[in-house]
Amino acid sequence: MTRPYSNDLRERVIAAVVGGQSCRVVAERFDIAVSSVVKWSQRYRATGSVSPGKMGGHRRRVLEPHRAFIVEQIEQTSHLTLHRLKDELAARGVAVSHNAIWQFMRREGLSFKKNAVRP
Repeated sequence: MTRPYSNDLRERVIAAVVGGQSCRVVAERFDIAVSSVVKWSQRYRATGSVSPGKMGGHRRRVLEPHRAFIVEQIEQTSHLTLHRLKDELAARGVAVSHNAIWQFMRREGLSFKKNAVRP
């Protein structure tokens, strides 16, 4: 992912737009896209700031609210598979991929592996 332009450049661009120059002229002068000048101008008018917004973020963990159900299913059924667990969740209205279930299991320290030696 690329970095946002510096606040110094943003402030100079906004100063030029506020000074009366058109977005196209300002974009050509500072060698940036017209759409950037327009968006920065809109942000400045709306918030009074030229700082960039948050970039990226985290995905919402879909299976967190269903942790108790998943643990219960694993404890009740000794031969439970990812496919079966996916079907059980789908019956509850939770559509997830096998990978999402697998990552949830690893993150929570849960396991399908049954071993008579370990409790």
